[in-house]
Amino acid sequence: MQHSYYFANYQLSIVNCQLIRAFRLSLLVRLLIIAACLMPSDVLAQSKGEMLRQRADSMLEERYNRISYDTTFIIRPMQKWTLKTRVNVSGNLVKTYGKHQGVETKSHLETDRKATVSLAASYRGLSAGISFNPAHLGGRDKDVEYNLNYYGNRFSVDASYQRSKTLHGYFRMGDERLDLPRGDVNMTTVNIAGSYTFNHRRFSYPAAFTQSYLQRRSAGSWLAGFGYQSAIVKHAADTVTGIPQLRMYVGHFAIGGGYGYNLVAGKRWLFHLSALPTLIIYSRNNITVDGEKRKVSYHFPEMIFNHRLAIVYNISKQFFIASTTVINLMTFHSKNSFAIQNKWRSRLSFGVRF
Repeated sequence: MQHSYYFANYQLSIVNCQLIRAFRLSLLVRLLIIAACLMPSDVLAQSKGEMLRQRADSMLEERYNRISYDTTFIIRPMQKWTLKTRVNVSGNLVKTYGKHQGVETKSHLETDRKATVSLAASYRGLSAGISFNPAHLGGRDKDVEYNLNYYGNRFSVDASYQRSKTLHGYFRMGDERLDLPRGDVNMTTVNIAGSYTFNHRRFSYPAAFTQSYLQRRSAGSWLAGFGYQSAIVKHAADTVTGIPQLRMYVGHFAIGGGYGYNLVAGKRWLFHLSALPTLIIYSRNNITVDGEKRKVSYHFPEMIFNHRLAIVYNISKQFFIASTTVINLMTFHSKNSFAIQNKWRSRLSFGVRF
């Protein structure tokens, strides 16, 4: 009986201790809830915002430092941030040659060269930028152009949209020449070029075009890709010259393959050259004259050529200068005509890493 009594007291003591601990834990939880309720909302928002920032930064760091390439050929810069100032120049050119009822015809149309200045910032490979056209500020340039570029070690895409009212040039038929001033012809173009890099472990497009990687040794790669180009050219009726109302549309989709090479010269220079010829497998072309629409057929082969060039000079580990050019050239022909459309963009950049 005495042992049972002591045992019962021991169990009662354990229960009392557990009750006391539970009471303390409950009291602590309540105090934390009361403190959270009394805490200013801006402090809570700051804490939550800081947690989200840290999580996002951790994800970017993990993605940035993920190694899926041969580090003897490609490495990431040691610095987290990159700031760049850039000057961009672009243009568009259309040429046609042909015969109409035995008379030779020729046309040459081009847009004004567009120059923009841009600022860009990159943090762990994530980039954003802003650009402006000085001619727009003075009201001299009313053309609109948008460019979207993505360069990865595996996939790369160049896309552009342009709406131009500065297309000008001439049209010649035999010995007669008709000058087309700015404002008479409007043109809207869309250009998209994409590529896949087979030797993506040793050859880096970003090293040449975004400087988010460093090419340590020379390397090349076979490329597979596609190209899409479309253009709409409009001309209002002119009773003085007798030119009817015209609307011409051309649209082409092509696939193909090519080759690119990064040449590393010394410890500071990088030279890039790539060519990606593609064969047009689908096209839709038509012309509308005074409201009457008819199809225009072209003959095989029709091609879209996508060329890229770049030069990068690393002044030091922090500073660099880069010059890049992207050219989209389309050729198509019919029985009695041949046409070329050439869209190009060049860029000069100065950057600093820190």
